[in-house]
Amino acid sequence: MEDGKMGNAATIRAVLAILQWWGFNVTVIIINKWIFQKLEFKFPLTVSCVHFICSSIGAYIAIKVLKTKPLIEVASEDRWRRIFPMSFVFCINIVLGNVSLRYIPVSFMQTIKSFTPATTVILQWLVWRKYFEWRIWASLIPIVGGIMLTSVTELSFNTFGFCAAMVGCLATSTKTILAESLLHGYKFDSINTVYYMAPFATMILSIPAIVLEGSGVVSWLYTYDSVAPALVIIITSGVLAFCLNFSIFYVIHSTTAVTFNVAGNLKVAVAVLVSWMIFRNPISAMNAVGCTITLVGCTFYGYVRHLISQQANAAPGPGTPRSRMEMLPLTGEKQGDKI
Repeated sequence: MEDGKMGNAATIRAVLAILQWWGFNVTVIIINKWIFQKLEFKFPLTVSCVHFICSSIGAYIAIKVLKTKPLIEVASEDRWRRIFPMSFVFCINIVLGNVSLRYIPVSFMQTIKSFTPATTVILQWLVWRKYFEWRIWASLIPIVGGIMLTSVTELSFNTFGFCAAMVGCLATSTKTILAESLLHGYKFDSINTVYYMAPFATMILSIPAIVLEGSGVVSWLYTYDSVAPALVIIITSGVLAFCLNFSIFYVIHSTTAVTFNVAGNLKVAVAVLVSWMIFRNPISAMNAVGCTITLVGCTFYGYVRHLISQQANAAPGPGTPRSRMEMLPLTGEKQGDKI
């Protein structure tokens, strides 16, 4: 009886964790798109910088003041040798996501981001010469096919936004792969990740934001009709970006890897639906089919990866080559290390 109650409590906790994760994620995406489209604040570098500043402050309060999570100590030399390069890629990843969001619809951007598993596998194969068995490659076929179909049938296609989103996928994959080597020995959670990387990202991005967008931001402040409410929305998006990291930390500790993978793909579907209801961007039937194929492919890829992982852990065999034992692509699916 007690086991049943504990099981029900765990299920309820997992469902609540997923729902609040979906809520923060979709809200941040919608608000960012609203800032670019409705507020006419077309400065993705500045918006990203605001997110980094809010996340830096939020992580400091969470760890140092509220002590919700113990601080993982990092040696001073490792901060520059390990954390800084990660922060640079981390910064590029977030900026490109916001840049793409300015030029293409949320539905298209979210679908392209689902291409990340494929770019991760390809990068590890090309650069790191890592071996993957045929099931991994086969599971990528629906993802690639769905992305191609979605891109060809996208009614609001923008080349610059598409390229930014695709390079953003490469940056996400690079960040995941680098984390395996650069952060080896440190078991970062999402809050500690933000604590160390967000200040570096702010430092990296602040000068380009001022140089490239400073005059435009000043002009917007003087010409936009309702500046005060708009600034509240922009700052709120930064606060919610940090809350999203906190929600990721919560959902990671309340779900399994498989549940996290499936919930992540369903989250994309929710974001696409909500964004369409708000912005009413045109979506053709074939475009919706392409998006669906991509999300189903991502779920299938996660299942195949989990299946191979279980088989490798169950019976690796004493004579199994190391390359075969390490045939799983890195995903960062249980790290949640993003703003």
